[in-house]
Amino acid sequence: MKRLLLALLGLLLVSIQARAAENAASSWVENEAGKVRLVAATTATGKAASIHLGLHFQLLPGWKIYWRTPGDAGYPPKIDWTGSKNFGQATVFWPAPKRFVLAGLQNHGYAGEVVLPVDAALPQPHKAVTVKAGLDYLACSQICVPMQASLSLTLPAGPAQPSEFAHLISRYAALVPGPGDRHGLGVDTVEAVGLGDESVLRVTLSAQQPFDHPDLFVEPAETANFDAPKLRLSADRTQAVLEAKVVPGTLTRALLDAPLTITVVDGDRSLESAVTPVAGTAAAPVLDDGGSPVWAMLGIALLGGLILNLMPCVLPVLSIKVLGALGHGGAELRHIRAAFLASAFGIVTSFLALAVLAIAVKSAGAAVGWGIQFQQPWFLAAMIALLLGFALNLWGAFEIRLPSALMNVGGGVAHHTLLGHFLSGAFATLLATPCSAPFLGTAVGFALARGPGEIGAIFAALGLGMAGPYLLVAAWPKAAQALPKPGAWMVRVRQVMGLALAGTALWLGMILGTQLGLLGDADGAPAKGAVAWQVFDQKSLEDQVAAGKVVLVDVTADWCITCKVNKAAVIDRDPVAGLLKGGAVVPMRADWTNPDDTIARYLASFGRYGIPFNAVYGPKAPKGIALPELLSTDDILAAIRQAGG
Repeated sequence: MKRLLLALLGLLLVSIQARAAENAASSWVENEAGKVRLVAATTATGKAASIHLGLHFQLLPGWKIYWRTPGDAGYPPKIDWTGSKNFGQATVFWPAPKRFVLAGLQNHGYAGEVVLPVDAALPQPHKAVTVKAGLDYLACSQICVPMQASLSLTLPAGPAQPSEFAHLISRYAALVPGPGDRHGLGVDTVEAVGLGDESVLRVTLSAQQPFDHPDLFVEPAETANFDAPKLRLSADRTQAVLEAKVVPGTLTRALLDAPLTITVVDGDRSLESAVTPVAGTAAAPVLDDGGSPVWAMLGIALLGGLILNLMPCVLPVLSIKVLGALGHGGAELRHIRAAFLASAFGIVTSFLALAVLAIAVKSAGAAVGWGIQFQQPWFLAAMIALLLGFALNLWGAFEIRLPSALMNVGGGVAHHTLLGHFLSGAFATLLATPCSAPFLGTAVGFALARGPGEIGAIFAALGLGMAGPYLLVAAWPKAAQALPKPGAWMVRVRQVMGLALAGTALWLGMILGTQLGLLGDADGAPAKGAVAWQVFDQKSLEDQVAAGKVVLVDVTADWCITCKVNKAAVIDRDPVAGLLKGGAVVPMRADWTNPDDTIARYLASFGRYGIPFNAVYGPKAPKGIALPELLSTDDILAAIRQAGG
């Protein structure tokens, strides 16, 4: 008896759920193009003053229906709510469309499955609602067929529970274009170029994450029809220029100052914005793909890594390199080859570790850049400890003996171990990361704007480039063998090199003290006669450029040695310093010593992820002129003349 009661109760629950599902959806109406029905997000009306519905289309392969602005031909679904009860104003929302070409015509619409979300007011909340929808829509394949469907559903009064269709409706509601902020998309400029049938609408976009292949839809159709836009992407794919030409014979008014609505669709991302075009200059050449091929960037990365050996950041570890080379004088060739291969492997391994860290940080949504580990006090503390340990070791305060299993095949003292050479290579890489070098910034910017595969490949190429000299010696070990044999003179060399490492530790200690607030502002108040730098602010920058001023932006950090070289060799010397102090050029500095997302985003807007970085702005260059990593007086003066006109 008890089992019978439980079974009856189960059947009752199933019946109630089935009835609720029936209430939340109309019957399917099928035709040769597919089928359609009306669904509701709740099983009853509840206490809300409105309900959420959806027109659910399932189209057969090859068939399409149209968006609210269909393009060159067709018409969108039309709904007649006559006969509905307790049903007020209804608003239909349109998920982002796709572009189709049919018989040479540009059409906008949907294929496969789509739900058009509908929000409807209830004149009498708490009461039941009957919805009747007379649907008229055009479905096209090789031919176009007008379709009609009569749909009906009733939601009873009572508590509103989510129906089985709630998630389906919400999923398509999330695809309705709106402000681009939620997807990290923005409209920079909208320009009208040309006249009459030669008119072109040019839209410049920016994105926090790289674009895939954005498309542009322009409304209202009463103004003009537009061809599919031509696309030009920046090298890091975070900026896009879309140029849509007017279809000849469709323009009814000039695009300049015409109120338009643009919809941008890039995969699952989209935005919709009301815009008014301004006058644009003659169109620049349009590229199908502004990004550089990966193979070309791999070559640039190899060259950047090689040049990194000559940058100031690597000088502190020159002692380790020099001692490593001197220690091989007169050694066996196989020992020399193995040692230099181990150092090269340490360099490449460190770059791959940095790649893994960059991928993890980027996946977590945090700012990522070259050398940003120097913004972390724990990393500085670890580097200080390592530098002091190396210095004390060179001064003879202690010796580290490693297990025999880790010794080189030729045996020898501690610095002749394979692990020791590996660690010296890895250490050199870590100390090199505050530096940017020619070609390195381009390669890193390309990698960090892409996926894990590209990041890993570019960083591996950077590592191979920096390891190039080691690999060269490994290929021709007689070059190291010809060096003088180690002797008593090496003691004095070790002492001098230890001082270099201790000095580097002291420098990092001052940076750590600044970050922890123990030493105050590293820059402090400007000395008498020095350049008085303004603190970087994007709004202030735009305002000063709009006022006709020329601005030099300097992104720097206490841990960036190349930044200090640029300052001492170029920025703080005449004639550049004279322009900055005299007011002819406004100096603006962004201090990236500590993490700052605003500065990281600013760098990313130029496709840069490391410093030094400098840019010149002015009336003729409102978007800025990026300067090379290693500054020269001629580069800055030329950019100032170009920006100021």
